[in-house]
Amino acid sequence: MNTDHDHSEHATLSASGPQIERCDLPITGMSCASCASSVEKALTKAPGVTKANVNFATKTATVFYDADSTGPEKLAAAVRDTGYDAVVPTPTPAVAPRHGHDATNHGITSHAADGDDHAAHLHVDNAESKALLRKVIIGAVLSLPVAVIAMSHGTIAIFNQPWINWVQLALTTPVVFWCGAQFYRMAWMGLKHFRANMDSLVALGTGSAYFYSVAATVAPRFFDTGSHAAGPMNTMSMVPVYYEAEAIIIVLVLLGKFLEARATGNTAAAIRKLIGLQARTARIIRNNIEQDVPIDQVVIGDIVIVRPGEKIPVDGSITHGGSSIDESMLTGESVPVDKGPGDWVFGATMNTTGALQIRAAKVATDSALQQIVRLVQEAQGSKAPISRLADTIAGYFTPAVLGIALLTFIIWFFAGPAESHLRLALHTFVSVLIIACPCALGLATPTAIMVGTGRGAEMGILIKSGESLETAHSLTAIILDKTGTITRGKPVLTDVRTLPGFTEAEFLHLVASAEHRSEHPLAAAITAGAQSRGVPLTDPTTFKALVGHGIEATVDGHSILIGKRQLLAERRIDTSALDSLAAELAAAGKTPMFAAIDGLPAGLIAVADTIKPHSKDAIAQMHALGLRVAMITGDNAATAAAVAKQVGIAPDMIFSEVLPEHKSEHVKRLQQQGFIVGMVGDGINDAPALAQADVGLAMGTGTDIAMEAADITLIRGDLRSVPEAISLSRATMRIIRQNLFWAFIYNIIGIPIAAGVLYLLSGWLLSPIMASAAMAFSSVSVVLNSLRLRSVRL
Repeated sequence: MNTDHDHSEHATLSASGPQIERCDLPITGMSCASCASSVEKALTKAPGVTKANVNFATKTATVFYDADSTGPEKLAAAVRDTGYDAVVPTPTPAVAPRHGHDATNHGITSHAADGDDHAAHLHVDNAESKALLRKVIIGAVLSLPVAVIAMSHGTIAIFNQPWINWVQLALTTPVVFWCGAQFYRMAWMGLKHFRANMDSLVALGTGSAYFYSVAATVAPRFFDTGSHAAGPMNTMSMVPVYYEAEAIIIVLVLLGKFLEARATGNTAAAIRKLIGLQARTARIIRNNIEQDVPIDQVVIGDIVIVRPGEKIPVDGSITHGGSSIDESMLTGESVPVDKGPGDWVFGATMNTTGALQIRAAKVATDSALQQIVRLVQEAQGSKAPISRLADTIAGYFTPAVLGIALLTFIIWFFAGPAESHLRLALHTFVSVLIIACPCALGLATPTAIMVGTGRGAEMGILIKSGESLETAHSLTAIILDKTGTITRGKPVLTDVRTLPGFTEAEFLHLVASAEHRSEHPLAAAITAGAQSRGVPLTDPTTFKALVGHGIEATVDGHSILIGKRQLLAERRIDTSALDSLAAELAAAGKTPMFAAIDGLPAGLIAVADTIKPHSKDAIAQMHALGLRVAMITGDNAATAAAVAKQVGIAPDMIFSEVLPEHKSEHVKRLQQQGFIVGMVGDGINDAPALAQADVGLAMGTGTDIAMEAADITLIRGDLRSVPEAISLSRATMRIIRQNLFWAFIYNIIGIPIAAGVLYLLSGWLLSPIMASAAMAFSSVSVVLNSLRLRSVRL
């Protein structure tokens, strides 16, 4: 796992060091990737800022800063100094303050948007979208007659009048200076800060055409070429104007921005869906009275009543009742899970059949749902390494386009036909400025990351960052921890074998009753196995634990001895009739225990950590993806080999008898052999290996420490999520490469055509109006391509 991941940054902080806080600032006014780059540079240079990342697609700046040196207000001021605006979010502690817990998360206090702030951000986006739509409609109404006048080419008598250009001027001016005001305002701000962006291109292109047209309208004879000398000058034919071009260009650019805003809004659908899942109220018992309260008034320890068909409002444990819980929103698994007293339930999951009483343990921002929302927001706001290429190019793109446009103007002005050189120079100048929009380049990566991480959340795959999502696609080897990952992590009774003279039922009754008093995990497995088989149990009259060997007890008047073969040998009980069977069970990865009744060998009982139902299929899918799959375990070689054989792992990829502190060394060893390694685990002892791996994947059924150390959390605890996560990563990277390819190709092909290359060959010029339409289409097409990830088959 790369050392520049967010969690490794968190790890460098200490209580004695600077108080690093994180703030998400919604940014308004950005129109392209160059804008995002400008804001990012300004924030990075701001005092106290340790790291800043601006995501153009989400219109959000994520800033890590020293709280002693700066704060959200100062950060917002730094953004405003660049000519853009920032919305200061409400501080959101990692744990709700009312609970009296520490409000920090690994040394970092979060000002990231919670559900309310995210809703406010969506409200701002909706307001901007409505404003854009209003300008598009008004601009289209005013531009339509101007376009009709221009397209008539003097064939309609009423339009073929000297005063008609004044009509076009009157209709176009509000389009330019009201509908398009944002372009000129932001271009002016950019000029004051010595930078250029998409607004600069649009403003310079349409402004040049507009002021040329105004001059041609006010003083038409100044632009007269002399070709009208034989008769009276016709304004329409003798002095061309470009009112229709600048008006329609502005309307099309605004339309493109509106469609882009709508489409990028769809990329955040996963966040909106997650937020919408939260219950708004909870029915609680206080002072022996049932009452409905808003969800934010529930506190830890409250008893919450949930009826059939209702959403569970909080995370907690069931104190009374039982039901089937639909956890599909959390895990992606459609089959409901049966739960009863003592079982843990999650907020926003659906109670389907029975009434429940739940003791609230995690509420508000501490709930699993809010943590998932926060993780997805952070991932969607992060950058993948591949985005650095687009960011670097975007920084130089606009100045380069301005240079190409000026060069194009100069060449055509001096080398074009004498009768139309000014018109040709202006035409190509405007076309180059308009077609060369860096929006598609800026949207190529972040939109795909947003949709990919959102799709993952819906599948129960939480991806911490764009970097994790990108790295996962290139994995070549996967190491699976055995216990709790391939296997259930909990021993169960698998075999009951008896010698002649004992039936299986009476043998199991005596053995399980003897183990009934033991607290050992294997004893619990035997007891649970007997109960599941309907075997009645009785309390032993005597019980003695023989530490490291087994137990000795008296049940129903019978003397029972259970344990290792050596225990029976010490008591001079012959086990030869059971030795071959015990070896067979051990070879199958099971733990055999010898039992003697009344001093005679009676049989064997075997316990094993059984393989999860879908582990074999999941490992087969990993092999199909071209991955080398290894298993790591602290178990002995025989047990490890037996499990590996059952699930299809090659003998040379088995790492057995590995101590917890040495697991990371095996990860490092594979990395040194040239593999890009993913590590899958669920326990505290897996955390170092998860951190060492190029990508760490934690089973969501495991510990919080393992999930904190990992890059990807698999909420279902199902190994099938591993190939799904890798397939999602590969699909996302495929979409990103497609987006970047088309963004580059669009400009590589479009700019020369706009500059008039085809005019030299065929006399055909690209219309500035067509250039603006192509520009809008390029941005929207990139977003729509990213949205395909929502339905791509993994």
